[in-house]
Amino acid sequence: MNAPDRFELFLLGDNEKKVETKDETQVPNTSVFTFNKEDHTLANMLSQRLLKYPYITFSAYKVPHPLFATFELRVSTDGSITPKDAVVKCCRDIITDLETLNRSFTTEWLGKRIVSEGDAERAARERDF
Repeated sequence: MNAPDRFELFLLGDNEKKVETKDETQVPNTSVFTFNKEDHTLANMLSQRLLKYPYITFSAYKVPHPLFATFELRVSTDGSITPKDAVVKCCRDIITDLETLNRSFTTEWLGKRIVSEGDAERAARERDF
């Protein structure tokens, strides 16, 4: 099979960085970030979230090759913030949103579990009578 081993899709090599940055020289306030061992899930989340900020003028990603878990995120700003700072802020905001989602999901799950246990106890009592 030509596909790489599954562990190679997410484990970084010895000299491999998670994110590499390259400033674009032809377009001001633009950088290209290369994310290693990541896929469309993170790429789409970052690029779409970045577009919600007023200081972002462009945000998009591309996957250079489908067999390699790498994507390139291109970010342009209006100059009031650097592309790197914008991506860092975006990552922090996404982490905050995911923590909120986790808390809400856990609360809802526990609530449903309590209700289902109460229903099971009620059904058992009704069978005993």
